[in-house]
Amino acid sequence: MWKYPVEEDLFEKFSKYSKIAGIIFILLGLVGIIYPTFMTMATVTFVAWLMMFSGFMAGYFTYITDKRDIAGWLKSFVLIGVSALMIFYPMTGVGTVGLLLAIYFFMDSFAGFSLAFSMRPASGWIMWLINAILSMLIGVLFIVGWPFSSLYLIGLLVGFSLFFDGISLLVTGSIFKKMIK
Repeated sequence: MWKYPVEEDLFEKFSKYSKIAGIIFILLGLVGIIYPTFMTMATVTFVAWLMMFSGFMAGYFTYITDKRDIAGWLKSFVLIGVSALMIFYPMTGVGTVGLLLAIYFFMDSFAGFSLAFSMRPASGWIMWLINAILSMLIGVLFIVGWPFSSLYLIGLLVGFSLFFDGISLLVTGSIFKKMIK
């Protein structure tokens, strides 16, 4: 990320711009926390357009490299088709993204439990156990009311993530500012 030796004004620039980005992230996070449905729809729309772009890029790459590559064309058409479905029928996309997040949190929980129990005599294993339990609970929250719970849970989790990212940027920016002085 940073080139060495570190430029002297790097910390000053980072401090300045991390505060700006931090405030923007906090505001976006608050929007997601206060209006989770809006943030869910924005997130699903963003993911759908990313998939659409990826589908066109995969098709372009397949066209350039090997026009007879059926798997490449299939990947392109699947990405474009699924993204079009998510754009024109956003609730389908909300349910899909919610299910993917539930799977992610269950996998994260499994990994956390594995790590916690493999570290068990060492200090700090309790934190991994707590992390695993929380991930399991979030996964269960998604599954219990799926697909309807996805409508507010996606936006709420994205909002919390943006909010805490913003706080982290503000704190890091002030630490770097102190380092400059």
